[in-house]
Amino acid sequence: MPDDDDFKPKLGRPRANGSKAGRKFLHQVLAASNLAKGGGDARKPLFTGARIGRGVGAGRVLASRDRYAAFRQRRVIIKSRIVKLADKGMDGARAHLRYIQRDGVTREGEPGQLYDAQENDTRDKAFLDRADGDRHQFRFIVSAEDGAEYVDLKPLTRRLMARMEEDLATRLDWVAVDHFNTGHPHTHILVRGCDEKGKDLIIARDYITTGMRERAAEIVSLDFGPRSDSEIENRLRREIEQERLTSIDRRLVREMDEMGVVAATDRDAFQQSLRAGRLQKLRRLGLAEELRPGGWWLEEGLVDTLRRMGERGDIIKTLHREMARQNIVRSPTDYAIFDTTDANTKSVVGRVMARGLSDEIKDRHYLIVDGVDGRAHYIDIGKGDATDPTPEGNIVRVRPKNIEPKEVDRAVAEIAAANGERYNIDIHLQHDPRATESFAEIHNRRLEAIRRVTGAIDREPDGTWIIAPDHLDRVREYERGQAKSAPVIVDKLSHLTLDQQIGADGATWLDRELMTNTPEPTSDFGFGREVREAQARRRQWLIAEGLAHEERNGIKYRADMLDSLRRRELTRVGGELSNQLGLGYVETRHGEAVEGTLRRAIELASGKYAVIEKSRELTLVPWRPVLDRHIGRHVSGMMRGDSISWTIGRQRGLGIS
Repeated sequence: MPDDDDFKPKLGRPRANGSKAGRKFLHQVLAASNLAKGGGDARKPLFTGARIGRGVGAGRVLASRDRYAAFRQRRVIIKSRIVKLADKGMDGARAHLRYIQRDGVTREGEPGQLYDAQENDTRDKAFLDRADGDRHQFRFIVSAEDGAEYVDLKPLTRRLMARMEEDLATRLDWVAVDHFNTGHPHTHILVRGCDEKGKDLIIARDYITTGMRERAAEIVSLDFGPRSDSEIENRLRREIEQERLTSIDRRLVREMDEMGVVAATDRDAFQQSLRAGRLQKLRRLGLAEELRPGGWWLEEGLVDTLRRMGERGDIIKTLHREMARQNIVRSPTDYAIFDTTDANTKSVVGRVMARGLSDEIKDRHYLIVDGVDGRAHYIDIGKGDATDPTPEGNIVRVRPKNIEPKEVDRAVAEIAAANGERYNIDIHLQHDPRATESFAEIHNRRLEAIRRVTGAIDREPDGTWIIAPDHLDRVREYERGQAKSAPVIVDKLSHLTLDQQIGADGATWLDRELMTNTPEPTSDFGFGREVREAQARRRQWLIAEGLAHEERNGIKYRADMLDSLRRRELTRVGGELSNQLGLGYVETRHGEAVEGTLRRAIELASGKYAVIEKSRELTLVPWRPVLDRHIGRHVSGMMRGDSISWTIGRQRGLGIS
């Protein structure tokens, strides 16, 4: 018989509850430790977890070096990210490896070459197989200021990883790819999140933030020698007029008192000249003010403001570089940055000029859109997989993502308010007898999605949700978090260029603009002027085809013009597919049922269409994005005007309307 003191612990993931909801277990441990040490007493050092992990000693030593040593050393920038591999993390790791090995990243424009400590051409599958089951993965981007001077970056990377192994006291399993497709050659490094014994690899915070960069700078300085005094002085002089955060600013912020005042004087004559010059520049920017001789007040939030100014400057350079590449002449006033945080920001319609990466380590992408308003717009579109491919020349509409609660959220709040702050499917059906169970299930899935991400909604064991009075505010916070990875919605209006649309036999974007009562306002220059000229040529084509005619007050279009163009194109493309596949083409009209196997999607002037095959026939029907996951499966639906209501699967399936 077991002793009363015996117990069997059930280990699992710590669950947040009560007032601690949403807090990570480590944060609770840190809070409890700090409380035991005296809470917020500034005289007692708080436990932050910074000393947890390998390399803590080396990291602290390297971080505490003389700050002027950084001026002597060659500069190296290292961006780091720790990625969890649970759930679908391995899919992300595979996608990341494919991305860093993409075409055009070498000096010769070839695909990237994956290498490790021994081999110059290793296989990503072998690395992924070894990493299968790892809790996390480290990703680094190493960019030396003098990287262009290296013929080959592999020796530099291997020496750096060897030094890291010494500092961390363990062998590291890593792969890397060198990129030369930007102005600053750099290396992507992936490190498995386990040590040589197979245990989780925890690297100290100081080592990741400072130690690794210092080690890389040591190696580059050994290769090219330290900076001379004249190099250091010239670099610091250039910082005086820069509209970004500089090393001079960081020193000023460190030395200011609790009132935000800093002295302009310095014991060193050269340093004093730097401070005086920089303070005058900050005054012109409205970020500093001289209170008294030798005493300057610095604007609150100076660091963040200068950092944003630097980012804006980088964006303007990107816009200018893209304009030069395409031989487009624009004045600086014709550049615009799409700001999703501004409530007054409106949608942008235009031609895609370029798509690129603004942050490789975080996979942040941008679009440059030549708008019909005559301006070139820089648009942060977030994660790469959040937006479908948008090739150059596509005409798109970009709009900010709406973070306001949806109708389902308002319905949940209303039903819960009338039922004691409780919600479940049965309560929903009792509150609204017209609702179906499948309709109520949509609300249930929405709550589960919010809970899984934020943990801000509680659920009782029987599945009943506890809906707080501020539920809609919590939904806004959830949507705001989602918008960080996908801040905009990109609608593809046409995959055809303006020249291709002028003589196309389908219902083009130009036609829709000509027919609508609220066309996009176009400017007299830039892409707006090109659109006006293309519309004039399209009108002449429509008149020649008998789809429009001239009247005293302008051009009169046939009421069924768009339908006629759409049917004309579908008949032509359907005939071509019929000849290729040996199947008869059947047109599907409003109110008719559609059933068959979804074969593929096809891009037409009239839009994107699905190819449905049944027995010895095929038909073309409007495409829906949700169909991407169901190619090759049996589908059925009903045509409703220009759209279709789908059912996936032969019997009980997913209805899409």
